[in-house]
Amino acid sequence: MTRLLGVGRQTFSSLANLNFRRYFIGQSISRIGTWMQMIAQGWLVLELTHSSVLLGLVVALQALPVLLLGPYGGVVADRVDKRRLMIALQTVMGLQALVLGLLTVTGAVRFWEVALLAAVLGLNNAFETPSRQAFMLELVGPERLRNAVTLNAVTVNVARTVGPAAAGLIVVAAGEGICFLINAASFVAVVFSLLVLDTTQITPSPPAGRRRGQLREGLAYVRRTPELALPLLLMAIIGTLTYEFSVSLPVLARRSLEGGATAYGYMTAAMGAGAVVGGLFVAAKGRTGLRPLSAAAACFGIFVCGAALAPSLAFELGALALVGAASVSFVSVANSTLQLNSEPTMRGRVMGLWLVAFQGSTPIGGPLIGWIIARSDARVGLLVGAAAALLAAAVGASALRRLGPGALESLPGAGRGSGREAAAGART
Repeated sequence: MTRLLGVGRQTFSSLANLNFRRYFIGQSISRIGTWMQMIAQGWLVLELTHSSVLLGLVVALQALPVLLLGPYGGVVADRVDKRRLMIALQTVMGLQALVLGLLTVTGAVRFWEVALLAAVLGLNNAFETPSRQAFMLELVGPERLRNAVTLNAVTVNVARTVGPAAAGLIVVAAGEGICFLINAASFVAVVFSLLVLDTTQITPSPPAGRRRGQLREGLAYVRRTPELALPLLLMAIIGTLTYEFSVSLPVLARRSLEGGATAYGYMTAAMGAGAVVGGLFVAAKGRTGLRPLSAAAACFGIFVCGAALAPSLAFELGALALVGAASVSFVSVANSTLQLNSEPTMRGRVMGLWLVAFQGSTPIGGPLIGWIIARSDARVGLLVGAAAALLAAAVGASALRRLGPGALESLPGAGRGSGREAAAGART
């Protein structure tokens, strides 16, 4: 019993921080609404257009600002008060969901409006996400960063379990517009949580100031730092082709498995449930570095292949649960490795590049996977994603062999800049 309690304390150690608990609760509520909107938006596009290519186009438009502006969003994150920027941008994101909801429930919505509002959301993400990612270290300190990042990923996947299942039922009963309105309301929670944080217990990174060439400076810094360049390369490979589930799963549910919105919701929820279990394991036992990242990429590829070949909805749900577990492991290890190996004044720019690799690659991968699915079927699209993850694992393994055992490996709390921040981070 004592050992079990000890594991529990280790798994949830970052929740001992009051500020993080407030932030965690607000984000958890908001993300349920975000997943509801994501499911409803994909289904709405299919209802309006009956086209997997146009669905891929909407996904790409939402990610295009991230691709174009994500690195500059990282520059801004290094310059400004991250909490204040997040409050402003989360408010705008709530208004975007409100407009989409009102257009849909009134029956006035058109495909071009959905596409335009998706691009507006992507523009907000390009600036909000680098700040949110870099803010985590300021909130909890280097010793608890990996645990906080992983628990944050767990909230995403709890929301992925609850949100899609609820969205599937709501879409059938009341239509997509209600999901958008619920998401708009959920942003109140996250904005409130940011407003009530105790700012005296936050340790901000020193601002980078404003000068010419800061974006080039960040790119050069990553290029000469293998601890950052290699994880970003693996993330780019997988982000481009493997994480296009918002394109492949709706088509798989509707055509290959002959299901509807409810089946799609259950499929996404199964992935989220697996990610919750995997995330809690990583929170307690996870490590950072290229070796665990490569292993997570290999597992990810194998399980996505299983999802592509699943013969029925029941087998599909089991396979997607494994996909979710491997997915959260890969993302958590990659995120923590990058943050712990980044200089404090460069962290926003590094996380801006992480955002480009993770989400900004979708304008390339989304339409490509949509085109592949249109020419074949959703299972082939998933198999392409599985091959990309296995390729990333092979690239990581090759780098480890070339650089020698122990290269680019780090324990939780280790890394560039963490020593300088340890004393300041202790008060959080």
